[in-house]
Amino acid sequence: MKKKISLIEVAQQLEVSPTTVSFILNGRAKEKRISDEIRDRVLKYVDEIGYKPNSLARSLRTGKTYIIGLMVESISDPFFSSIARNIEERAYKSGYKILYSSTANSTEKTKELLRIYDERHVDAYIIAPPEGIEDELKTLIESGKPVMLFDRYIKDLNIDAVIVDNYKSTSVAIKHLIDQGFKNIAFITLDSLQSQMSERLIGYEKTLIDAGLPQYVKEISYDSPPEKVIAHIESFLQRRPEIDCLVFGTNYLGVYGLKAIAKLGLSIPQDIGVLVFDDQDLFELHKPSITAIEQPIDQLSDQIITMMLAKLNGTSKSKKVQTIVLPTKMNVRQSSVK
Repeated sequence: MKKKISLIEVAQQLEVSPTTVSFILNGRAKEKRISDEIRDRVLKYVDEIGYKPNSLARSLRTGKTYIIGLMVESISDPFFSSIARNIEERAYKSGYKILYSSTANSTEKTKELLRIYDERHVDAYIIAPPEGIEDELKTLIESGKPVMLFDRYIKDLNIDAVIVDNYKSTSVAIKHLIDQGFKNIAFITLDSLQSQMSERLIGYEKTLIDAGLPQYVKEISYDSPPEKVIAHIESFLQRRPEIDCLVFGTNYLGVYGLKAIAKLGLSIPQDIGVLVFDDQDLFELHKPSITAIEQPIDQLSDQIITMMLAKLNGTSKSKKVQTIVLPTKMNVRQSSVK
């Protein structure tokens, strides 16, 4: 069996320090101001000899695995996949790898994933949390490992979070619809107590109360299959023919809603207006185009990983728990303009 070459032997062969080799292999050459010539020479050599760093030995030596656990609701969702891609790119450039999973908004699945991540000795956690994992999060905080929430937060838990202004975003959207002349605006949302969904609902309700207009709320279970969601929306519209506009609390509910509207033979916006929270390419390309609230994905991603890397590297300037709230942008299109 071919003898495995050590990092020290690689360094000796190239006449550079083991630390320099380590920085280069961890993608930190630029950060440590290592010349391109040395970086290229090291990378070429390790590729030629097939050198593989011993991650277990490094972990035992440093107490770090250089792995961050990332949990999203669904990696297939354009919002979460974009966030994950951006975070992974930034983390990799700083010498960290991302281990990510979809929770499917399931409490039990999330608890199991947290156990698996703990067994893998990840250095930190970035989580879009479902309901019911407060105790597990408290345990993580007590362990001393950095934890950050995003997209939603949990009240009464001292954990850093990066979110958008869900209340104001929804309120501005409803005011736009009222200005366009819509009088019977319905809100299709998830049957959820999560902060982002609660704040969007409150923004809808408060704005209509202030305007003296009626409220129509339809809550749908996250676990409902697509065909059932479409059927629920169809039935809701048939029971409430006075509704002249639908606001969807998430992008995937918006997609199902468009299918329900098409099955009912309704025209947008002549028969019914449409507005969706969380924009995606589909809504811009749809005929007619769909008005949507755009979340600042690049800003969210950058804020999340910047704060997390600062914690991991001990360079965080703030010792207090921070909740960063970012603004959204409403993209007004044909579906909400009479």
